Amino acid sequence: MERRKFIGRSAAASAALFTPVAGQHLREASPQPESGKSETGAFKPKPTEGVINHSVCYWCYGSIPLDTFLGNIAELGIGAIDLVGPEEFPLLKKHGIHASMCWGAGKGIVEGWNDPRLHDELVADYNEKIPIIAEAGYTNLICFSGNRNGMNDLVGLQNCVEGLSKIMPTAEKYGVVLQMELLNSKVDHKDYMCDNTLWGVELCRRLGTDHFKLLYDIYHMQIMEGDVIRNIREYHPYFGHYHTGGNPGRHEIDETQELYYPAIMRAIAATGFTGHVAQEFIPSWEDKLAALKQGIEICDI
Repeated sequence: MERRKFIGRSAAASAALFTPVAGQHLREASPQPESGKSETGAFKPKPTEGVINHSVCYWCYGSIPLDTFLGNIAELGIGAIDLVGPEEFPLLKKHGIHASMCWGAGKGIVEGWNDPRLHDELVADYNEKIPIIAEAGYTNLICFSGNRNGMNDLVGLQNCVEGLSKIMPTAEKYGVVLQMELLNSKVDHKDYMCDNTLWGVELCRRLGTDHFKLLYDIYHMQIMEGDVIRNIREYHPYFGHYHTGGNPGRHEIDETQELYYPAIMRAIAATGFTGHVAQEFIPSWEDKLAALKQGIEICDI
């Protein structure tokens, strides 16, 4: 099942948006906690404590009834689940599983905040859903930029700023964090605008609030730009959540693919991150839960 159905670029444009000078501007603008800097300005990792807060994206296991799946992950020691909406909250409460990334507001991946024609509808929807998320005891709510559809990236960036600014007071009031996901526009989500770290970081910088972060999807960003650990070290103040996935193929995160997830998890932990890392690979094994267990073990540094 494709995720776009479940939660239902031009290269020239991106090259024009971020020249080396613009990229340097973002690096200079990126705040780093004092504990993350050495006297020379280089990244100085915090000690790894061996703790990753594990979560899992349900859409990858959609063939398993949610009630059953929640019991399964509880047995595996996974305490949270991603990409569930208010209609699923009663089942989560039943099993004592936390919603680490909520969805249910907006129009999906393709139609998002870069289109000002959608702003009134999106603002009304998010202002309605944010209090529901908070009342249930959850914090994170996903959002998307939308596709380019011929739009210049700078125009889309400013459109996102103008639209999202209208819901930030509600998010701040209720303690909810909006998280825009970084997705690849090369393989899975053709034409998606928020497809690189620098564009997303600039959006965060312009909004200027701790209630807006980026969902850094390791699989997607490996496809678009690579350099995963360096970007985590440099831009981690803007990352509020992480997703995994093996590349190529978006399957298991073991030795069958090109990323080495133990090192990536150590890099995340070294930044002092206390949020959740959610498994978002599509199991290729017949025993899907065994594949999930392996993924958790790989990331459990």
